Amino acid sequence: MTSTKPTAAPTRVRCAIYTRKSTEEGLEQEFNSLHAQRESAEAYILSQKAQGWELLPDHYDDGGFSGGSMERPALAKLMADIAAGKIDAVVVYKVDRLSRSLLDFAKMMEVFEKKHVSFVSVTQQFNTAISMGRLILNVLLSFAQFEREMIAERTRDKMGAARRKGKWVGGTPGLGYDVVASKLVVNDAEAALVREIFDLYLKEQSLLRVTEILNGRGTRLKSGVTRKGEKHVGGKWTKSSVRRLLSSPTYVGKITYQGEQYAGEHKAIVDVGVFKKVQARLAAARTDTRGNSRNRHGFLLRGMIRCTRCGSVMTSVCTRKDRKVYRYYVCSAVHHQGTGACEVRSVPAETFEKFIVDKVRAMAKSPEALKLIPAQLEADRRKDVPALAAEKGRLGQDLERCRAEAKSLLATLAGQARGDGRFVGERLGELEEQAKQIEGRLVEIDARLAGLDRPAPDEKEVDALVSMFDPMWDRLTATEQARVLHLLIDRIAYDGIDGALEMTLLPAGVALLNAPGKKEAA
Repeated sequence: MTSTKPTAAPTRVRCAIYTRKSTEEGLEQEFNSLHAQRESAEAYILSQKAQGWELLPDHYDDGGFSGGSMERPALAKLMADIAAGKIDAVVVYKVDRLSRSLLDFAKMMEVFEKKHVSFVSVTQQFNTAISMGRLILNVLLSFAQFEREMIAERTRDKMGAARRKGKWVGGTPGLGYDVVASKLVVNDAEAALVREIFDLYLKEQSLLRVTEILNGRGTRLKSGVTRKGEKHVGGKWTKSSVRRLLSSPTYVGKITYQGEQYAGEHKAIVDVGVFKKVQARLAAARTDTRGNSRNRHGFLLRGMIRCTRCGSVMTSVCTRKDRKVYRYYVCSAVHHQGTGACEVRSVPAETFEKFIVDKVRAMAKSPEALKLIPAQLEADRRKDVPALAAEKGRLGQDLERCRAEAKSLLATLAGQARGDGRFVGERLGELEEQAKQIEGRLVEIDARLAGLDRPAPDEKEVDALVSMFDPMWDRLTATEQARVLHLLIDRIAYDGIDGALEMTLLPAGVALLNAPGKKEAA
């Protein structure tokens, strides 16, 4: 007796037919070009019935629309249904019915591939569901990539040639200028403010002080309108935006391209002598502050203190007077935007650090405090894990949005002969800085979650740690002391107005410092 296995039913393939005609001529006829295209596509789908292909009832017909544009109602509906997962295959009479632009076609194929949608051209034997169709598609996409790169190269060459001739190549102009007929024209009211900012900096010798003065007056950065007609509202001044303005050679009638400066077609609004003095002062200020990022001044609590009034991190800052260095922890909102950003100012680093170290030392002499620490660490661990996980999720979404916007802006620059030059460049810089901050915070969160994953130390472990802290501390270098505190302390919440302070320990740090070998080394 012979037995046969039942044949498995073919997988259902939902097919959409797209038709297009460039002109409206003949569309009023009972049987027009759109009908003919659809008839051929229907016949092809019917021939694939054994493979599970079936025609969807929705029509996607664009009559009187050019294939060189993506602004087509039926095409928009087709792409929306693909994004919604309603379509498995798109069938057309010829490839050019979908698009006459190789670049647009390539973009659509990227969407198709992402959504696992096949593409079939009935009369050209083009079917991405089979290997030969995918080979042809890859060849077309390679040409599309080549065309993209050629357009980008031509755009860069064209913009470079224009800049070398001193021409403005588009975008949002800086404060002091407007764009009229593709040229920079002086805005007299704004130009007066620009000159005042240069004079203010030479008088105050401080970016922060200039920032405070501008924000105190309610002055804002220049607003503008993007290519899409969206209004870009100017925000508050920061040290970075003031430095950018003071460093721009545009104000002395120059155009910069690849590090070289060329005489511009626009008028200068700042005296060359004033500009040079400002550049010399900025350079001197950079020299004065160089090395602070490497913590050469031995800040023990760097990055751990948060201002409870505004939620900002308190940054480490040095000043010099009579050849002596003074260290402070300053609310970063005030540091970047001036005194109007937060009512908290600064706290002397040496005094604050001594207070924290003394608090840790005091724990060794307080049995009551030692008994409370394990329970508090465990409570903090249970509270922090879900909060950190939620923050990590939000930051991940923010990072994706930053990257998506940056990718879109880069595509604008590459695909347009006249992009949002200055505005796009500044926005890309802002997005890059945001992404760096988010990535840095994500690293911190991962480290904290890893530490919180282990149980809180018990009373004996805590007692052993604090008992060795006091005799060990004075033998450590400043770098080693900072490392110990960063392992031990998670964060310090500080209110610079009423002096309230809350210190949260890291359970992982307590366990690590109390590990075998550490005590012997001490």
